[in-house]
Amino acid sequence: MAPSLNSTLEANGNSNDGKSPDVNWEEMGFSLTPTDYMYVMKCSIGDNFSQGSLIPFGNIELSPCSGILNYGQGLFEGLKAYRKEDGRILLFRPEQNALRMKAGAERLCMPSPSIEQFVDAVKQAVLANERWVPPFGKGSMYVRPLLMGSGASLGLGPAPEYTFLVYVSPVGSYHKGQRSLNLVVEEKQHRASPGGTGGIKTVANYSPVLDALTRAKAQGFSEVLFLDATTGKYIDEGSACNIFSVKGNSISTPPTHGTILPGITRKSIIEIARKLGYQVEERPVALDELLDADEVFCTGTAVVVTSIGSVTHQGRRVEYKTQADTVCQKLRETLTGIQMGGLEDTMGWMVEVN
Repeated sequence: MAPSLNSTLEANGNSNDGKSPDVNWEEMGFSLTPTDYMYVMKCSIGDNFSQGSLIPFGNIELSPCSGILNYGQGLFEGLKAYRKEDGRILLFRPEQNALRMKAGAERLCMPSPSIEQFVDAVKQAVLANERWVPPFGKGSMYVRPLLMGSGASLGLGPAPEYTFLVYVSPVGSYHKGQRSLNLVVEEKQHRASPGGTGGIKTVANYSPVLDALTRAKAQGFSEVLFLDATTGKYIDEGSACNIFSVKGNSISTPPTHGTILPGITRKSIIEIARKLGYQVEERPVALDELLDADEVFCTGTAVVVTSIGSVTHQGRRVEYKTQADTVCQKLRETLTGIQMGGLEDTMGWMVEVN
């Protein structure tokens, strides 16, 4: 059994005074706010992770020859903790993030924490920083687990040592002030290819999208829509979100067969939509079909469920329904209602922290 939070803090010479932080919750966007503690656990290659500990949040020391710095041997996850109206704190489906990290670790030849270790580490990190969880309805606590090859390895190969780390930060809206997003189709660059790593959350997947994303934002767009690398005819993902197309009562999204990240929010929205009576299809979605949709939206831990107001392709701008009574709005209200405790959690998704 894992030790209690208080005993862990005392063993490390730390304490949480419980004072409310000086944060303007109303103005908070999606950026790092340094908190009090982070959770760290280490493991040598060939061994299993064992007991980790809470340490003060701060910089970490890495060999310049570490696997993560030289060969990109690393994964990250993202999930959120929410404060209910009665003060209790809930996590959204943390075991799903643990399972996705295990799948990614296998692909990158890394040991990974067990599901129980992962969830316990997340709980400890959230509880140690409980005063940073925003008040009900004022945002959420973003939780970032990292798994990386921290040992030194000059030759190409798995690192000799691994570090699992969990840090947290209070956050507001990812696209603050934007009720819907405007996307531009990227045709020259691709975010993933068959047989590659698009289906796992490796750190190496994200910096390659920065060029296209930076160019898009310089032109006034919110996000980039990538196409499949094989034909260039089918939609892939945004830079960090899954894409859904709505036509009548039918909702379509690309399947997670190697190039599409199996998002936890994506999975949850599919389950909610089916329960609400929508016909949901996971299949290749042609760009032409998307441009003819009634409605388009994206999902992700950061963006939650957000309407896409327009998609621009080769200078042609197609606009979509974003007003009240959209499918996106119904799905978002249901999901966030469950996450923040306003709706009954009939799915069994929420995990209580405190």
